[in-house]
Amino acid sequence: MSAVSVISTSSIQAPSHNNDYSTRNIHLTPWDLQLLPVEPIQKGLLFHKPEDTSNHIIHHLKRSLSSTLAFFPPLTGRLIITKHEDNTASSFIACNNKGALFVHATTANTSVADILQPTHVPPIVHSFFPLNGVKNYEGTTQPLLAVQVTELVDGIFIGCTMNHLVGDGKSFWLFIKSWAEISRGYQISKLPTFDRWFLDGIDCPIRFPFTQKENSKSDVVPPERVFHFTKKKIAQLKSKANAEANTDKISSLQALLTHLWRSMIRCKQLDPQEEVHYFLLIGVRPRLVPPLPEDYFGNAALLSGVTMKAGELLEGGLGKGAWEMNKMISLHSDEMVKKQYEFWVKKPKLITLGSVSSSNSFVTSSSPRFDVYGNDFGWGKPLAVRSGGAQKRNGKITVFTGAEEGSVDIEVCLPYEILVDLGNDPEFMHAISN
Repeated sequence: MSAVSVISTSSIQAPSHNNDYSTRNIHLTPWDLQLLPVEPIQKGLLFHKPEDTSNHIIHHLKRSLSSTLAFFPPLTGRLIITKHEDNTASSFIACNNKGALFVHATTANTSVADILQPTHVPPIVHSFFPLNGVKNYEGTTQPLLAVQVTELVDGIFIGCTMNHLVGDGKSFWLFIKSWAEISRGYQISKLPTFDRWFLDGIDCPIRFPFTQKENSKSDVVPPERVFHFTKKKIAQLKSKANAEANTDKISSLQALLTHLWRSMIRCKQLDPQEEVHYFLLIGVRPRLVPPLPEDYFGNAALLSGVTMKAGELLEGGLGKGAWEMNKMISLHSDEMVKKQYEFWVKKPKLITLGSVSSSNSFVTSSSPRFDVYGNDFGWGKPLAVRSGGAQKRNGKITVFTGAEEGSVDIEVCLPYEILVDLGNDPEFMHAISN
């Protein structure tokens, strides 16, 4: 596989300011602001190469992207950070239509098979994404959205980098879905809502302590492997977890993630008394009363975790760990979400990878509920979804829906020897379909 070569870069603006938000400032919530120091969302889709010429494809994608951005004013805006005399800062998104970045690139000898067939995700995949190494707070000078279209020998990869302050995974895939619809010549089926949710009595903009650190080079991303679970295997795990815990409340995803968690801990061969941690991003849209609209465009998730002793997790069976995960998630009621929101305003705390990083910590992002494979730009459904190098560390777990209905793909980021042990672990691989 040869390196990626950039053919051209350009700025894509919305064609006109025809949206109520196109000249507004969007104030940011605690759910947004906590993400300032980390890296943006990077997700991309792999397709077979369309029959059209390369120039026509690129021109069409640029034109359809511009049309889509008319409905998403924050994505062509910039972040504004204001420093105050009391050593605090405040921030908002200025919808000023400065533009999104569009990169056209190519890799001469890389095929679709080169991406999909290896056991581990090829490192070249991270080169399919723009703005690598940029942090969210750099949205003051860097685009809040960047797209890279990379031509392969027999395919194309559309990699998107979206500043995490603009929105979460649900928001990201709403934008991708909208772009795909416009690319196919349809109207957008679900318009986004940009009104951020604030508790009554909270002054905007919210102030918080913030010192901009020099953008240090990210650590080397550890190896990644994608494991595929079929609908049938997931159902078996769910049934087993609920039977062991004597309940019917454990979800398919909770059972699946606990199966992965236990297997990773087993492969690490930890002391039974060591504490192990599993963190999840818990969506709060449906948890508030009244719930936030489905098309709420912004961040609406909390990072929470389960802590257990390694021996307790392994000896307690699938049901024990899954039940602990279920109980932790169930705590996130309307009352708890609002209390956490209010507490953050009083004592702001920004997320860093270090705050959830230890050799025995695992963090899961994304969701199998996001419609990935329905994003047809006019030349067929995607062959696969992959993520970029942003936010990657040992123990980072990314969850995607699989290509077949009800299946799930899990992208696991771990040291090479642990990934090899996972692949050779009979209990873990019994639930895997290659």
